[in-house]
Amino acid sequence: MGDLTGGFTWHNPVAVDFAWANLQRLPQIVGRRPVLLVLFPEAREIGLRAELEKLLQRIVGIVDRVQPNPALRDIEAMHRTFWSEQHSAEIIVAIGGGSVIDTAKCLSVTTASGFAGALDAAQPITEFRSLMAVPTTAGTGSEVTPWATVWDPDATPPRKLSLHRRETWPHTALIDPALTRSLPRGATIAGALDALSHSLEAIWNRNANPVSDRLAVGAARKAIEFLPKVLGAPSDREGRSALSLAATMAGLAFSNTKTALAHEISYALTLQRGITHGIACSAPLPLVWRLAQGKNSERDAVLAEIFGCPASEGAARLENFLHSVEVATDLRRYDFSAQEIDTILHSSLSGARGRNFIGAQEMRVA
Repeated sequence: MGDLTGGFTWHNPVAVDFAWANLQRLPQIVGRRPVLLVLFPEAREIGLRAELEKLLQRIVGIVDRVQPNPALRDIEAMHRTFWSEQHSAEIIVAIGGGSVIDTAKCLSVTTASGFAGALDAAQPITEFRSLMAVPTTAGTGSEVTPWATVWDPDATPPRKLSLHRRETWPHTALIDPALTRSLPRGATIAGALDALSHSLEAIWNRNANPVSDRLAVGAARKAIEFLPKVLGAPSDREGRSALSLAATMAGLAFSNTKTALAHEISYALTLQRGITHGIACSAPLPLVWRLAQGKNSERDAVLAEIFGCPASEGAARLENFLHSVEVATDLRRYDFSAQEIDTILHSSLSGARGRNFIGAQEMRVA
């Protein structure tokens, strides 16, 4: 467990309510409060929207045009509409993947200068709405973190922005693994690998602590064990439940540590090549594991628990696992040259997330 004489702190205010078929508890938790629903476009065609309209008594608005990797211009437009037209909503219920939950977080707070002010930590939040997160994917962990990722493709160069306010923690994460049964193969893989990435990033992290370690190791082992099983039997209840639990455990882990170098690298892959987040953050994992190896003996020992082998063998084991679920780990396979990869790596070491990596300072000096 390492030396605890230095102590540590832990904080996560989200109430986690986890059960199969848990969606049916939604009316009990929400009650008669006026609700703004935030959904993904396909919710209507798969019957989820109709089910929610039956479950909830007072829906005062529905936002259902959320797209993957929400763009700043779209968030700003939705934010203006909500705060001008939907003031009767007392609670926002976000049902969907990470982009849906992140969009709901963005809508939940406002400032004197609107959404732009919410991105500026120096500007006070003037009003906010309570948020409940109901994930329909198993990966992002956004249901138990305060962060929302927003992409600005119109900037030069395009950029990734992050919203993080005390008010953007969901008050409840209602997790129902049954909602993930209809996920297509690609989304199942990307989600589970996002959870795996969060786990590893919480371990080779300067902010790691004994609580985050236990959550991260447990989540990583579940993702590695159950993703192949779910790919072979997509409707398997045990497997889907295990992946949902892995996603939540990983989210709880990095809610305190934040992410690290692999995520910083992933932003370039998404912005420059449009690679799905779960793939973009998992593809660099073996590279980052090798960079982490030997930097800290305590971190090596925690990493060794994931595959039950010496930490020096872990990167190769991880690489083989990722290849088995159809993910390339050589960044040249994503149409980057060796020089571009080197540039991305060294730039990422200086990024906000890259600086959390245990070897960042040493590598920047070198």
